[in-house]
Amino acid sequence: MAMHGHHDLGMVALSVLIAMVSAYATLDLAGRITAARSRVRVYWLVGGATSMGTGIWSMHYIGMLAFSLPMKVYYDLPIVLASLLVAMLASLIALYTISRKSLRRWQTVTASFFTGCGISVMHYIGMAAMRLPARAQYDPTIVAASVVIAVVISYVALILSVRVREETEASQRKVLSALLMGSAIPIMHYTGMWAVTFVPTGETVDLSYAVSISSLGVAAISTISVLVLLVAIGTSFLDRLVAAQRAVVEIARQQEVHFRTLAEAIPQIVWTARPDGRPDFFNKRWYDYTGGIEPTDESVWWSVLHPDDVAFTKATWELAAQQGTPYEVQHRFLRASDQTYRWHLGRAQAVRDAQGTIVKWFGTCTDIDDQKRNQESLEEQVRQRTAALVEANVHLTNEMRDRASAQREMNLQTEGLVKELTERSRKAELLARMGELLQSGTNQTEAFGIVTGYAPRIFPGWRGAVILLDASKNLLELTGSWGDCNLVSKTFEPNGCWALRTGHRYMVEAGDRSAPCAHAGSVSDSYVCVPVLAHGEALGIIHFQIPAGQRGFSESEISLIGAFSEQIGLSIANIRLREALRSQSIRDSLTGLFNRRYLEETFDREIHRVLRSKQPLGLMMLDLDHFKKFNDTFGHDAGDAVLQETGALFASKIRGEDIACRYGGEEFVLILPNADLANTCKRAEELRADAKNLHVMYNGQALGEITISIGVACYPIHGATAQELFASADAALYQAKRAGRDRVAIGKNINEEAISAAGGVI
Repeated sequence: MAMHGHHDLGMVALSVLIAMVSAYATLDLAGRITAARSRVRVYWLVGGATSMGTGIWSMHYIGMLAFSLPMKVYYDLPIVLASLLVAMLASLIALYTISRKSLRRWQTVTASFFTGCGISVMHYIGMAAMRLPARAQYDPTIVAASVVIAVVISYVALILSVRVREETEASQRKVLSALLMGSAIPIMHYTGMWAVTFVPTGETVDLSYAVSISSLGVAAISTISVLVLLVAIGTSFLDRLVAAQRAVVEIARQQEVHFRTLAEAIPQIVWTARPDGRPDFFNKRWYDYTGGIEPTDESVWWSVLHPDDVAFTKATWELAAQQGTPYEVQHRFLRASDQTYRWHLGRAQAVRDAQGTIVKWFGTCTDIDDQKRNQESLEEQVRQRTAALVEANVHLTNEMRDRASAQREMNLQTEGLVKELTERSRKAELLARMGELLQSGTNQTEAFGIVTGYAPRIFPGWRGAVILLDASKNLLELTGSWGDCNLVSKTFEPNGCWALRTGHRYMVEAGDRSAPCAHAGSVSDSYVCVPVLAHGEALGIIHFQIPAGQRGFSESEISLIGAFSEQIGLSIANIRLREALRSQSIRDSLTGLFNRRYLEETFDREIHRVLRSKQPLGLMMLDLDHFKKFNDTFGHDAGDAVLQETGALFASKIRGEDIACRYGGEEFVLILPNADLANTCKRAEELRADAKNLHVMYNGQALGEITISIGVACYPIHGATAQELFASADAALYQAKRAGRDRVAIGKNINEEAISAAGGVI
């Protein structure tokens, strides 16, 4: 039957503790082996493998001793030593793997396989070292599981070792990794112990090389293993500490070399001083510049300064050294090569430790003599340029002021021009409006009213007058004025105006009495006369006067005056032309009386007017007696002379509201508004008598007596319409001719209805 054993928990815990210490030593050694080089690395690998293998082997045998059986157990010493060597070899493989600078996955897997197998081999060799009267039987499945566990634990251990190998201190991650690895390694051992079963045999055991391990041996093994591991850890720590100190020393040495190399390479004087301010280092540039003077104390330092700069430089340096503030000063150094003083910029900065205490002063002296002289030259150039800029600024200011003044003047001129253009536009609009009205006027009276109304608006403040030639063109007559125009007379001869005499505009300045116009003899102010022309014919003049105190005539005003006079001339010419055309259309060209056409247009209007006013209207039809005799005896020209004189007689004997017309041939018609039958007959008798007293001469020959026959009709007793009145008057005229001529006859057709409608007016 199989024997059953039990484990001593105290020794189990001791084995786990040794495993954890061994794991921490492994992690610590991994960093040292990685950092080591060449032969030293080999030493660390061998020593590390020895300590690590001893730890694993010690954990294994303490774990085996923790298992108690009901019989005495001995251990074969050579086999035990063989298991120790296998443990060291597995440790060597693991340490070599994790000490590589770069580690790939396949390398990690391979190393973990060999390490795990080595640990498993160590375990089962250790089991084979047991000597007891029993036979060990192994479960293959559990054995395989123990090997797999060993390989997996090795893989995890390698990964953790690689991750924490650069950490030089016992960091939390490093400790946790050691605890994890120390807890996992015993799992493989106790899994292997679970795989074995002991069956008693009763055979005699060969104890030739066997030994029995007591409690004291367990303690010795544990102590020695722990000491070996602690020695390994301590050695690693000391080696790391020594390496760190060496690194610090090497860094300091390199920094010193670097500083001196840099100090010699800098093209300035570089110096250092102790915390109290006493110089302790100068670079080679100092010796080259000063001729090899050794600055043993401060007095040598001050001796190379210019005497004028010593006091100020010394005071500045002492203040900076006392307060620890940055030092900066400009002074002159004596150069040994040519015994000349050159300007230098001295600077120094305090170097402090972590507590803020000054441990060193670092300073430089830079030759700035060329820059100083360039600066002085630049400053002189700047002063010159500044003076030039000031002068240019003054010039520019004056120019800008002049431009501003010119701009203001231009603005004023522009404003004045705008006002002038606006005023000119307004006047042009007024002139155009006046021309439009003049073109629509029917007679000269309307035209002169329009001119005198618009002239003060077009020429405000001016006085003026329109002076035109009369029909005979032998006299200038004032036809319209405005603004109390001052003239000597309302009529004067054409030669009295220089504008008409020369045919051009004539201007006279105030006070100029060299050649005044006759019509402006009493004018003391400036005036201008402009001839009024139409179709090359002089119609008169436009006279303008400027009151005292006002400016003279400008070019625009002269131009406006010309346009004004031209507009008036054209308008007057047009009006006269229309009047002439109208006169030709309604008047008889021989007698100057209205013609039959005008009679027909006017008579109906007069009938309606007297009808509205209930007034009578007289009508006379006149005929020259024996007129054919004048034509046959003296010729047609003599007959025309008789007609002209007779027409002139009729025109001179009628009232302003009467209408005298040549009806045709030697017949005439007179319309007498507001004249009843008695007054009409009376005036007819007067005309007949005046005609007999008319003596007509033609070519110095009297044409003989002239008599007329007159037929009289009156509205409303002889008719209510023009046709009825004409018929009645015409019948009366024939009655007078039949009665012997040279007499007045009255119409016989009395219109009783018309008399009643007229209110009984006869």
